[in-house]
Amino acid sequence: MVMADVEEHRRRTEKDEDFPFVRACRDGDREAFGVLVERHQKKMMNTAYRMLGDYDEACDVVQDAFVSAFRSIGAFREESLFVTWLTGIVINRGRTRLRQLASRRRLEGPPRDGMDRADSGQDAGNPVFDTVAKRERNTRIQACISGLDEDQRVVLVLRDIQEFSYEEITDILKIPDGTVKSRLFRARLALRNCLKETMGDFL
Repeated sequence: MVMADVEEHRRRTEKDEDFPFVRACRDGDREAFGVLVERHQKKMMNTAYRMLGDYDEACDVVQDAFVSAFRSIGAFREESLFVTWLTGIVINRGRTRLRQLASRRRLEGPPRDGMDRADSGQDAGNPVFDTVAKRERNTRIQACISGLDEDQRVVLVLRDIQEFSYEEITDILKIPDGTVKSRLFRARLALRNCLKETMGDFL
């Protein structure tokens, strides 16, 4: 990292409003860690859910990640933003859970939500129908995300859903910038093709 990059990194991390709470947590202040949980729980849940496609599994992953973060807070050296470090833990726990779920999902097959039996003659202007249609659309989008290769899915979630920068993603995943961009390109292409095949009238 050249000197200009080091200086920019220093300025960016100094602005991290989480650092005072991280330092307090290191000194044994459990309430400080509670603040960090409150700040980042929603983002971590969204990340885990988009990776796993299952709300209950995402809850378990995030809970496990926060416990791990609390126990290893002393290892966080403030060389990156706290949320970047925390996201890396969530991603690692999510990858582990994905591998545990893979064989079970292959045996059980895709989940059925009953939407194929919906009455196509319902009034599309009905608020209740609109809500159901939106839920179904989101379900199909998530199914396409869940169908991506694991590496592609992770990069897509981090970049296009959580909007991390390329620099932050390389920090989280510990892979080169070129690899991030290559995986993201393939992920976007695969997602687009899946949506064309499955969305139909919902596009």
